[in-house]
Amino acid sequence: MNSKSILFISMVALVSLLSGCNEDSKLSLSERSIIYCSEGSPETFNPQLSTSGTTSDATSKQLYNSLIVYKGQSNTLGPSLAKSKHITRDGRKITFYLRQDVSFHQTSYFTPTRLFNADDVLFTFNRILDKEHAFHHVSGGQYPFFQSVNFSELVEKVEKINDYTVRFILRRNESSFLANLATDYAVILSAEYGQQLTNSNSKHEIDILPIGTGPFKLKDYRVGSLIRFYRHDSYWQGKAKIEQLVYDISPRETSRLTKLLAKECDVSSYPNAHKKIAQRSDLQLESITSLNVGYFGFNTQKAPFDNKLVRQAISLAINKQALVDNIYRSQAARAKSILPTTSWAYDKNTPELGYDPVRAKSLLAEAGYPQGFTMDIWAMPVQRTYNPNAVKMAKLIQADLKKIGVKVKIVSYEWSTFLRRLSLGEHQSFLLGWNADHPDPDNFFTPMLSCSANEIGNNRTFWCHKEYDDLLKKALKTTDMSKRKGYYAKAMVIINDEMPLLPIAHSKRFQARGSDVEGDILSKFGGISFYQASKKAKLVNEASN
Repeated sequence: MNSKSILFISMVALVSLLSGCNEDSKLSLSERSIIYCSEGSPETFNPQLSTSGTTSDATSKQLYNSLIVYKGQSNTLGPSLAKSKHITRDGRKITFYLRQDVSFHQTSYFTPTRLFNADDVLFTFNRILDKEHAFHHVSGGQYPFFQSVNFSELVEKVEKINDYTVRFILRRNESSFLANLATDYAVILSAEYGQQLTNSNSKHEIDILPIGTGPFKLKDYRVGSLIRFYRHDSYWQGKAKIEQLVYDISPRETSRLTKLLAKECDVSSYPNAHKKIAQRSDLQLESITSLNVGYFGFNTQKAPFDNKLVRQAISLAINKQALVDNIYRSQAARAKSILPTTSWAYDKNTPELGYDPVRAKSLLAEAGYPQGFTMDIWAMPVQRTYNPNAVKMAKLIQADLKKIGVKVKIVSYEWSTFLRRLSLGEHQSFLLGWNADHPDPDNFFTPMLSCSANEIGNNRTFWCHKEYDDLLKKALKTTDMSKRKGYYAKAMVIINDEMPLLPIAHSKRFQARGSDVEGDILSKFGGISFYQASKKAKLVNEASN
């Protein structure tokens, strides 16, 4: 049994103890609560261990904080747990000055005796960086985002200057370093909690019974059913406006819609029935233009997709515009590259591989498959921003490929199983996507398709291209945006020639909520946040009578 399976089973066994076996799945939800109908279960309660959007939505901004964050419409880096920073001229030493009034969660399983300090920052990042760290190999020793961006190669060490000052010393200046520290993965854990778990010989609980500094704390988790959060009343930015947040886990879109219409949930993820929701005066349909890409990927280590001509042929046979029209209901832009047009690094001259079934058949014959072949497409079972219905998309692709003599078997698994088996390379091709964690363009190129991401299974195409990687490294070594844009333009040309994946669409993210729910929840990149969410006072009072 692998480490993720053990973690999953442990999560079921341990977290179910928190609620005292209360069988009323509804609790007595007060008017000061919000129920969110979520599309899936998190893989873990530590977002450092996963790049799944379902995991970050349920954990990052609810339970934790990072040192710095992106803020405002201009997406500028601002303070969080670090109130300020200083960077040396060579960019190799970054000193963070920490807040002195930040409390960790107090729960049934942990009572902190001190406030957040430098020891927590060192514990958090040394766990990722140091293979000899007591917690590095807990839960499998994989930190996919950090490994994909070569974090351990970049950071020479993290040192404590005093209780409220820490310094990162880098081996070289890298333009995306601060952006990576502002992602949903760079959350701060409690060193004191880690010591308690070490003393009780239960280190694995750090990732399934979470302790953070965020606006909510975990109360109860029932796998595949619900997550219950309570408000962290000592939150350093002030109390959340709601006392309780419940994630009702409902993988089927029709089930979430039914619950939304029946007032069994207040907010619903990834709704598809846009017209029906818009017709209801008691509901709101909202959207945000997010940085993402939905794509069709190939396992380049498995025949026949180890042949570039086959990858090109299959891509030419797919009518991307038809997918945009049918799957996204025209609420998305057809992708010319993995980089959205809203990115400053997007190059309008990037060539797009078009729709050409005749040429596709010719390339198949040239590759040695004049009669076609049989293949599988793995379609994810949940709705995501970048692909609201992967199974339906797979069926449309199946019909396209049948025209060139290629037979398709569609495969799907439960979400966490799907991701795990993809990382093991069991697939031939797959439908997935990427939501950007920050606005720096490297966040599309390195975590998705670099050789380092390949090594950890985050690059599900298992494609590794030296020239491509060299371009990314050159782009990170300079802060000159015009030079960086040039490097990324060349990288996009390589992707479109090698075709490890076919970019399909850049989509808006949709969400439905009751008209009584107020406050921003969605963001352009990263996970969602319920910190500012509330219900209108008038409706709350009426409901309590």
